[in-house]
Amino acid sequence: MRIILKTTTNTFPVPFDYQAKMVGCLHKWIGTKNELHGKISLYSFSWLQDGVVVKSALSFPHGARFFISFYDESVVKDIIRTILDDPAMFCGMEIRDITLAPAPDFSKRDLYYCGSPILIKRKMEDGSFKQFNFNDAEASQYMKETLVNKMHEAGLEDDETLAIHFDTSYEKKKLKLIHYHDIGNKASLCPVIIHGKPETKHFAWEVGIGNSTGIGFGAIY
Repeated sequence: MRIILKTTTNTFPVPFDYQAKMVGCLHKWIGTKNELHGKISLYSFSWLQDGVVVKSALSFPHGARFFISFYDESVVKDIIRTILDDPAMFCGMEIRDITLAPAPDFSKRDLYYCGSPILIKRKMEDGSFKQFNFNDAEASQYMKETLVNKMHEAGLEDDETLAIHFDTSYEKKKLKLIHYHDIGNKASLCPVIIHGKPETKHFAWEVGIGNSTGIGFGAIY
């Protein structure tokens, strides 16, 4: 289930690294269901849209737009109630509108765009973490592995037709370095092509692609 949220304009400059502030808002709205924190994230949320750069910060003169998606519809319904009670975000922004987003016809769609950059990482034998992007041959398999793990967490059956890969023909694809809690993450802004059953693509549309969707990576639309 997905909701689209619109905010009021900001009254203070929004820093480029606002991602942790977004996570804080989401956890506030999740409230008593915050046992979701630390588990495999069966949800995703996009970055803020409609911003402009003003003096080394972001501004949203007409308000910002973003979306939140959860596999568990009951969590979304709880979040909506909580937002209505406490619409405050950060930098003076507040939620002013909530709209339920209709799901597309997944039987006719394979191409999906990034609502936030896709992060792919794996733990190496020496305990270190390695990050992968659209330039790496392993990326497709790792994106599939992560989605399959989420399907298992949700109790869904395997989809033998599932395949995921970046659309590297996209001319505007790029890598973006994002710091989250002082850790640098090199993530991919590049559309993905998902082949599979409609219900599998619907699940991916809700929970996102790649790692760390719970902190603002991998949301797709």
